[in-house]
Amino acid sequence: MRASGGAVSEHFDVLIVGAGLSGIDAAYRLQERCPDKGYAIFEGRDAMGGTWDLFRYPGVRSDSDIYTLGFPFRPWRGDRAIVDGASIRAYVEETAREFGISERIHFGHRVIRADWSSADARWTVEAEADGAVRRFTCGFLYLCTGYYDYDRGFRPRWPGEEAFAGRIVHPQFWPDDLDHDGRRVAVIGSGATAVTLVPAMAAQAAHVAMVQRSPTYVVSRPARDPLAARAARWLPAPLAEKLVRWKNVLLGLGFFGFARHRPETVRRLILQGVRKELGPDYPIERDFAPSYRPWDQRLCLVPDGDLFAAIRSGRAAVVTGEIDSFTRNGLRMRSGEEIEADIVVTATGLVVKLFGGMTLAVNGVPVDPADRLVYKGMMLSDVPNLALAFGYTNASWTLKCDLTARTVCRLLKHMDRHGHAACTPRLRDPGAPRRPLLDFTSGYVRRAAAILPAQGQRAPWRVHQNYLLDLAAMRLRPVADEAMVFETRAAAPPES
Repeated sequence: MRASGGAVSEHFDVLIVGAGLSGIDAAYRLQERCPDKGYAIFEGRDAMGGTWDLFRYPGVRSDSDIYTLGFPFRPWRGDRAIVDGASIRAYVEETAREFGISERIHFGHRVIRADWSSADARWTVEAEADGAVRRFTCGFLYLCTGYYDYDRGFRPRWPGEEAFAGRIVHPQFWPDDLDHDGRRVAVIGSGATAVTLVPAMAAQAAHVAMVQRSPTYVVSRPARDPLAARAARWLPAPLAEKLVRWKNVLLGLGFFGFARHRPETVRRLILQGVRKELGPDYPIERDFAPSYRPWDQRLCLVPDGDLFAAIRSGRAAVVTGEIDSFTRNGLRMRSGEEIEADIVVTATGLVVKLFGGMTLAVNGVPVDPADRLVYKGMMLSDVPNLALAFGYTNASWTLKCDLTARTVCRLLKHMDRHGHAACTPRLRDPGAPRRPLLDFTSGYVRRAAAILPAQGQRAPWRVHQNYLLDLAAMRLRPVADEAMVFETRAAAPPES
């Protein structure tokens, strides 16, 4: 990689990193609410869409409804609630073009480092672009990079893999030339990716086995929202869109709250739903009854019960137990059961990576996220002029990201009104109790525990997984609270 030297290529008032759902949302809110701010989006890949451009495996779809996953300023129109990945990618691209955001995206700019200077009240950002490391500056850095590693997925190893005569693939890197028509497939995993892959591949494969070490809660939901169709027919479009969006927000919050307060009741209802799909003779407890409570991990959503339909048809099956090894013709379970497979798909999870892998420093001192607390779910303690887009784990990602974007705009406007150049969340009591950022038992969360920032016990350091609480706090409470420190030093941007 050729270094560019010390020259600064360009200065931006706000630099957004990442051109996925949250990055496009952030750009729109800046244009809408802070039109005087010059901004750019740096995207390390050659296309926008983030998750929805990266994942190309069969059947890829969102497990959140599109009415809450979509942009509130450009609502999804149609009655299909669960939408495939290609449609979401096209929706993101169309939105960016419609609002002139595409012109602000610098593709192939992978940010590797950012250093805040208190003396200059700006970030110096280094990005790999066009075979060189180039330097930029910005007054405010906005990270919309998601939370997982695009370059590698979580991939356990098993004995005997080298003896397997078939093909092993990971869903994050789906090969274009993989033909599963008439083949026997084993999908290792029980999460959202696995329950999506199994029915999608079963439509053409000879047979698909979902091989899981332990069960996950699986809930069937209609792929189409009947209220959306009726509302579109009888109400003005803006009112219909708000009605459907809020219906889904409130139903999601209500179900999550009910699961937290009455876990055994929710468990019973979920298993009753599975029994209704698969019949009284199916061993539900073995394959679909986890040992943990509902919402200790994210639920798996299957539209129109497609996974259950594939199982009923005999084209798919669930195998629960430990894998002993690969064999030449497939997998051997510790129970002794042999699973024949021509293709093995390792839907074994993701690797958490914060900030897209970039490193942060404040006045030359490296920032370790694990040492920091999250302020309002959107900033790091003692890190100036930096925002994070981090969505909900129990609801649509975009709900929280849009709240963050609007709050960042409020913060920037407050700073301009008062002549502030920097804003920094300060933890007044360094000895205050800390809690894990994510209250989940999922494998990817446990594996990332050592690198994640923490949350506090009380606002504004408490991270609520609740849209209504966040809506009230982030829209109604002043941005100048007891935790936020403002500085009035101003610095003129360097000449390009």
